[in-house]
Amino acid sequence: MRSLPTANPGVPDARSPIRYLRWVAHTQRGPLLLGIVYAILWWLAMALVPYAIGKGIDAIRAGDASSLTSWGGVVLALGIAQAVTGILRHRLAVYNWLAAAYRTVQVTARQATRLGATLPKRMSTGEVVSVGNSDIAHIGNAIDILIRGSGAVVAIAVVTVILMDSSPPLGLMVLVGLPLMAVAVAPLLKPLHRRQNAHRDLQGDLSTRAADIVAGLRVLRGIGGERVFADRYGAESQRVRRAGVRVASVESMLEGAQVLLPGLLITAVTWLGATFAMRGEISPGQLVAFYGYAAFLIAPVRTLTEAADKLTKGHVAARRVVRILSLKPEVEGGTGRSEGGLLRDVASGVAVRPGMLTAVAAAVPEEAATIADRLGRYSEGDVDFGDVALATLPISEVRRRILVADNDAKLFAGVLRDELDVTGRATAEELRQALRAACAEDIVEALPGGLDGRVAEAGREFSGGQQQRLRLARALTVDPEVLILIEPTSAVDAHSEARIADRLAKARVGKTTLVCTTSPLVLDRTDHVIYVEGGVVRAQGTHRELLAAHPGYTAVVTRREES
Repeated sequence: MRSLPTANPGVPDARSPIRYLRWVAHTQRGPLLLGIVYAILWWLAMALVPYAIGKGIDAIRAGDASSLTSWGGVVLALGIAQAVTGILRHRLAVYNWLAAAYRTVQVTARQATRLGATLPKRMSTGEVVSVGNSDIAHIGNAIDILIRGSGAVVAIAVVTVILMDSSPPLGLMVLVGLPLMAVAVAPLLKPLHRRQNAHRDLQGDLSTRAADIVAGLRVLRGIGGERVFADRYGAESQRVRRAGVRVASVESMLEGAQVLLPGLLITAVTWLGATFAMRGEISPGQLVAFYGYAAFLIAPVRTLTEAADKLTKGHVAARRVVRILSLKPEVEGGTGRSEGGLLRDVASGVAVRPGMLTAVAAAVPEEAATIADRLGRYSEGDVDFGDVALATLPISEVRRRILVADNDAKLFAGVLRDELDVTGRATAEELRQALRAACAEDIVEALPGGLDGRVAEAGREFSGGQQQRLRLARALTVDPEVLILIEPTSAVDAHSEARIADRLAKARVGKTTLVCTTSPLVLDRTDHVIYVEGGVVRAQGTHRELLAAHPGYTAVVTRREES
């Protein structure tokens, strides 16, 4: 079987769940159409077996051995055809299921990358996680059922034509009975759709609650709040359970209808056929064939009911995917170019000089972080990069040239070497120098396997200070054109902070660097310090110059209130 295709570049135009499902089907139309062809042949091979068996029975009754042998050969050929087409149909069904499911993963992952910092602001973790947990399966099922469903429609049509040709009353009974079954099932689909929507939303909320509890478990235990949050999780999980039971109650009625309604049709067809046989209007072979047709019709009719169920679930799942795909990044890029140079935030007056280690000390730390977000193009702002407005550059170029590293950056599970060298281009010496500058050599030495050791989810085996040093080492390993660090030493002890400050200055000598901090140890090692108060620059100079000349700066960096 061929390897799975990659998704089309960009994000699909998915303004509605139906349009998204159509897009998925269109992108794999070749395998999908081939699967439908195999499904039609598979269903027809099964549908024609009762006809051949009926002819064989009539041949026995007539004592025609030659005809019996011929029809026996037909039954054998139909069985072989059914086996071959069934295998091919199933292969294509699995292929299309996987292609639809993982194409959804691809486009949502690409959209998440495109959205960047916008995504966690607009959607909860649980909503995003549920796409990969369950929604991709429902979307895959929706595409898969199109194959069997299309074949089932053709099979029903062929059997109906055969019945109408052999006995118009029996054919008419089937022709009328099948739509009536569909009408009888239809009222169950709307409440099923509604309850599945509610259940899926509650599942997303519960996943978000679980992620929050796991992330804050250490804090919860420290304040004795784990029992309270466990009780809240238990209450929410019960709401999800009750919603699931409501979904199951409708699904059980749907499953029951799939057995009861075709069973009633079989009973009616068999009774009427037996009546015609006793009157001599049809032969015994035709009676057996009619019973076989009626029994056979259970499968395609059940498939159509299953199709309605899976397409409904696929619609619900696609709705969540569309919610992600319809989001727009808070900031957009342009097509301009910049040779680099002075990076200046017009609103605050902060200017990061090329090739220098600059620091921003803000009376309110959040103000420095806000400025850093604007300089890194994580929020809108009037920022110049050289002689060009930063907003005119492509976002991908901004991310490549300007790196903003803050304390909310995550450590991911995997090999530590890959965690630190995210681009895969750093040499062993560059990685060693980055670890030394961040004073993180001891962390690597203590980890079993060193750089080849495994990091647990979110780096939970490391303390806060160790995580901060590893994040700094990762940022230094990338070695961007402009590096912006937000409080890179807030969680380390004074001795480590002094060493990091000294080594950071040496590691970034001649490179454009901005550090947002109020640490005197770091500020004293910088080339230029900018003091920000009220969101604008109030003073500039070296650390010692500002200590001597500006009381507000002195109060901030020495943790004393201005007198």
